[in-house]
Amino acid sequence: MRIFPSLLLGAVLIGSAVPSVAAQPDNAKGEAALAKALAGRVAGKPVSCIAQYSITSSETIDGVAILYRVGSTIYVNRPRIGADSLDSDDILVSRTQGSQLCALDTINLVDRGSRIQRSFVTLADFVPYTKPRD
Repeated sequence: MRIFPSLLLGAVLIGSAVPSVAAQPDNAKGEAALAKALAGRVAGKPVSCIAQYSITSSETIDGVAILYRVGSTIYVNRPRIGADSLDSDDILVSRTQGSQLCALDTINLVDRGSRIQRSFVTLADFVPYTKPRD
């Protein structure tokens, strides 16, 4: 029966070595870059999908979000899975089932140098940001 206390002690030590969710560092630099990109804009009601043909550009904010520009509107997507993997130097490769980019679609993150898939994100809803009318 001396094995059980040793196993219990080992389990406690392993469990204490695992970092907690609260211990993860926040991405202050990425959040600041996002705030700068959205300065002077107001958030609208989130939408589930945006038409791919209307997207004129996209920008990745490291570890935080993907910005999609549609005309004068910027749609912000904070992926529900994998946001911490976002890197502005990656190539975004999307595979969709139609002409729209939607929440729950997956975006592959491909290393620009090696052209090898590095990670992926699963999209969430898109929040439109527009400049207020005077």
